Amino acid sequence: MLRYSALSILANGLAGHRHWQRAWRAPEPKRSYDVVIVGGGGHGLATAFYLAENHGIRNVAVIEKGYVGGGNVGRNTTVIRSNYLLDGNTQFYEFSMKLWEGLTHALNFNVMFSQRGQIVTAHSADQLDFFSYRANVMRLNGIDAEILSRDDVRRLVPYLDYSDTARFPIHGAIMQGRAGTARHDAVAWGYARAADGHGVDIIQDCEVTGFLRVGEKGEKIVGVETAKGPIAAGKVGLAVAGHTSVLGHKAGLELPIESHVLQAFVTEPLKPVVDHVVAYGADHFYVSQSDKGGLVFGGNLDGYNSYAQRGNLGVVREVAEAAIALMPCISRVRLLRHWGGVMDMTPDASPIICPTPIDGLYLNGGWCYGGFKATPASGWCFAHMIATGKPHPLNAAYSLDRFRTGRTLDEAGVGPFAWLQ
Repeated sequence: MLRYSALSILANGLAGHRHWQRAWRAPEPKRSYDVVIVGGGGHGLATAFYLAENHGIRNVAVIEKGYVGGGNVGRNTTVIRSNYLLDGNTQFYEFSMKLWEGLTHALNFNVMFSQRGQIVTAHSADQLDFFSYRANVMRLNGIDAEILSRDDVRRLVPYLDYSDTARFPIHGAIMQGRAGTARHDAVAWGYARAADGHGVDIIQDCEVTGFLRVGEKGEKIVGVETAKGPIAAGKVGLAVAGHTSVLGHKAGLELPIESHVLQAFVTEPLKPVVDHVVAYGADHFYVSQSDKGGLVFGGNLDGYNSYAQRGNLGVVREVAEAAIALMPCISRVRLLRHWGGVMDMTPDASPIICPTPIDGLYLNGGWCYGGFKATPASGWCFAHMIATGKPHPLNAAYSLDRFRTGRTLDEAGVGPFAWLQ
């Protein structure tokens, strides 16, 4: 694999850019692999990369029913943060943040990680007090956090509504300076290229239709049935985001997961105005500005179950209302497009990374709103578990068993209602 460098760019530029290698191969599937990862998104590709990079397991296939980056990894709002509250989530997402900070170098691919900082506004004295509690939890875990006064917020983000008629007056904010954004497509491409460089086969346009089983009652999974024929595997890992319940059902698993659409939006390009990621403490709304100038933002889930990668106008209206309430000037900007990603929502808003009750099958899913920012740590921990057969300490709390024992990680604090998370 050609290593990208300033010299390689110069040499290929002088040659008319006619001699670049493919970023990754397009192989035909082999009859068997040591590990098959189902899902060619960020988590599946990261898992394959870390299996090879960290554990020396290179006889690996990533099987994707569409094309690399065509699922949630290419359909999100690109926010990276580690400002979580609960023990288990806090350490996991901070580890992911540290991996993000070195990811471009590790992959030899510019993922365009921009640590511009995230500001979450507070709209009452009680909310600001709670943010102080969250900030203290973060600091105790070695995570940067800063409480901002109203004047501090006004100095950093002067385009918000500070008027006497503001629907929800701003009292202050919590800020994580190391938070930011990354280019979602680049993350998928970078992991795909790096995994391929280790010999991993990335097989696109290859839907998994079932599982190969052995045993009197088919109690062990030893491969997958696909649109390109059966593929045997020593171990099979599922990392299929919003379609976790679909593949789980094919394997005979009934999972505590609902699938909902989460819409994202982008406006026409503007001159630089939003320097940070800004989140609205009075409602679920967040906005940043892309390198092309568009304002990228999102809000709440669509409230009904769906596998469609589109949304409805009711949520468009709700998100627009929140946007204008926080940032009145956005009312004069034209919306360029909106789209949907399929979210696999758990009852406690925390993910699942664990072996399943079926021998040979491992699960990575239930990411709710946290999937993109978790990509490096998710792949790292899932690879560790598949390679060693044991959970990594960072994902030990993310077991299916927690829903049976009541040891849930209810990060959103709304109880067992996935659509409220």
